[in-house]
Order: sequence, then C-alpha cells, then structure tokens
Amino acid sequence: MADVKSRIEKILNSLEEGSMLILYSGKSPVKSADETYNFTPNRNFYYFTDLDIENAYLVISKTESKVVEKLFIERNDPKLARWVGKKPSKEHCSKLSKIQEEDISFLDEFNGYIGDTLSRSNIKNVYLYLKSPHWENMTKEKQIAQEIQRLFPYVCIKDISTKIADLRTIKDEEEIENIKKAIEITKEGILNIIKNSKPGMYEYELEAYFDFSLRKNGVKDFAFKPIVASGPNSTILHYSANERKIQEGDLVLLDLGAQYNYYSGDISRTFPISRKFSPRQAEIYQIVLNTQKEVQSQAKPGLTLFELNEIAKKSLAESCKKIGLIKTDEELSKYYFHSVSHFLGLDTHDVGDKYMPLKPGMVITNEPGLYIEEEGIGVRIEDDLLITENGCENLSRAIPKEIEEIECIWSVS
Repeated sequence: MADVKSRIEKILNSLEEGSMLILYSGKSPVKSADETYNFTPNRNFYYFTDLDIENAYLVISKTESKVVEKLFIERNDPKLARWVGKKPSKEHCSKLSKIQEEDISFLDEFNGYIGDTLSRSNIKNVYLYLKSPHWENMTKEKQIAQEIQRLFPYVCIKDISTKIADLRTIKDEEEIENIKKAIEITKEGILNIIKNSKPGMYEYELEAYFDFSLRKNGVKDFAFKPIVASGPNSTILHYSANERKIQEGDLVLLDLGAQYNYYSGDISRTFPISRKFSPRQAEIYQIVLNTQKEVQSQAKPGLTLFELNEIAKKSLAESCKKIGLIKTDEELSKYYFHSVSHFLGLDTHDVGDKYMPLKPGMVITNEPGLYIEEEGIGVRIEDDLLITENGCENLSRAIPKEIEEIECIWSVS
C-alpha cells in the first residue's frame, strides 16, 4: 500500500499558503454506443490516492489556518450496480487514500464545494496538471481552469506538473518493488516468446505468448503496445502492427513491458529466429551490446539523460566507423535516431526532464540501437536501471542478452 500521506505532505510543502490543488482520476472514452475503452487511472491522481477509480477528484486546500483534504467520488446507482457492479464505497476509498471518511463526498457536490471554498477561503492559487503532449487536447483540468478563471478572475491558475515530476522521479521502496515485479513478469513473457519461436510464424503469434504470460500472472494491461518486429520491421522504431510472417534468417526485435500495480517494465531484446546469429547480425548486435554496457558503467548521480545519450552516440559511432558502416560521426543519425534513455515508473515514458541531473532513486531505461534498413537488420537492447548513490543497479540483469545466452535459450527446458 502506497505511502500516500507522505506524498501529499511533500507536495503540500512545495505549495505556498492560500493554494488549492485539484487532481482528476480520468474517465474512459466512449468507443461507440454504450461501449467504452478500458479504464486506467490518471497516474498523478493514483500517485496521491492509491485509488483505481473512475471520475473522481482529489482536492487539497492549504491556508494559514489549516489543510483540508477532500475526495469526490461517484454515487452508487443500485439499478446500474446489478449490471456492472457497485461503485467504490466511501469506506473503501478512505482505507486506500487515508482520507477520513467524513471528508469524502459525492461527485455532484464537487462544483458547490469548489465555488464555496474559492468564495469564502483565502485561496489565491489553484494548481492543476495542465501539461499536455497535444496542442489541441482539451483536458478536464483545462476545462476546470477556464471555468475558475471565468467565475473567479482574481484567482491565479498554476500548473503543478513540474512539482509533481520532482516527486515522482524519485522512487520509494514500494515503487521499486513494483517495477521489479513488472520486469520479472516481462522476463517470463520474453523467454516464453523466444522458446516458442520458429520461422514461418506470424509476429502476432509470438505476441500471444507474451500476452499469456501476463494474463497468467494477473496482469490485465501492457505498459505499452507490444513491439514484435521481424526482418525489415525491426528497423522501424515503434512498429507495433505485429502482422508479418517471420522468415528464416530474420532477426526479431522485442520491445515489451508488463505493468504491475500500474508500474511499468520496459525491456528490449533482439534474437535470431533461426536460433543462431549470422556473422553480420552478431557483429551489429555486439556493437549495440557494448554500447549498452558502456552507458550502464557511466550512469550515476549528477549526469543527465542527454549526457548519457552523448556517451551512447560516441560509442556507437566509433564502432560503426571501425566496421565501415559510416565514415563520420554525423552519419550515425542514419542508423541511430532516438535517445538512449527515458525515466520509468507509473508511466513508461515517465515524468522528468532529460536535462535534470540524475539522483539516487530514479529509474531510467538504457536502450541503444542500430537500424540498418538496407540490410533489414534492427537491433535494440534495453534494460531498466535504478540510480544508486555511486552508480546504478541493472534491475533487468537476469534477462539474457549475451549472444551465447540467447542462442542457448532454446536448449533450456
């Protein structure tokens, strides 16, 4: 059970007096008619409440006189409950969120509470998570911000994203254990794919072995859409159609992740469908593996993700020049065009800036690659690293990646 009280205390310490924080849990979009997509909670709401519930609000007010935590949830509909089950009760939500049951209200009381609080309390700032990857994306938070500005023009609307990111990038022990468990399940799925692979199968057939491993372990969702990319598809960074028939001699690039308690694993492995790397495949694979080891050896507090990518680029370029693939460092971008790392946690591409110095407790990926389209060779090897006081710990070190280890997987029962 997450230490949500400690997290709330930390975010409150970052807010000035006279502030209100509003976080929304999200709501499943409608597919068509009465069918909706599967619900997944807004990760910021989940981080501070430990609640996996739809259409709810966490509201925290901080004034000179007191701090007030309120939770707004949907009322139970007895008729609807016979079809889809009961809505979470106040008692249930209180147990997980640590908010007193008397401070939990129903959703239809939300607007009145916000209006009354802003009218009667000395609230000068309202914080919402306003950061969005899409310009045209009108989120619920942006709608609330617009309405508050219309009705209470003297209140200052502020974005909370940076303050939350500062907290979420440093993982506590429970978060790290959740990530480790996600990686462990991912490992089982990857080995299940490789052991059952053979030429002539379709990519989606291999994906099914990963799906089974997750379901068997009680995992209902992926960390991200699985990538099972064979032959020419292995040179496409985020290929995920997974529909090609795999040919003798192909490399298969896997980029997969299980999700455990909403924490993600993110692992890439590349293997030969014919069970043995060709000399050329092994040459390219070893270059990527050596680069990955170099990045891991240098990952430590104080460095940034940007600097780690520069280390990866230098290593890849030097090796690619030695084998004649490129002549200048600048040509590397033809074969390596992404970054070597991102933060990992409640989101697969977790919150955090690539220019922020790494600190102990951060979890990052280490994923160099080479994508040679003209040869149909794509190699990516990815592990998940926990930054420690003096360096890093490879959380996915138990997943085979040496050439000899991979070629031996089929012989191990």
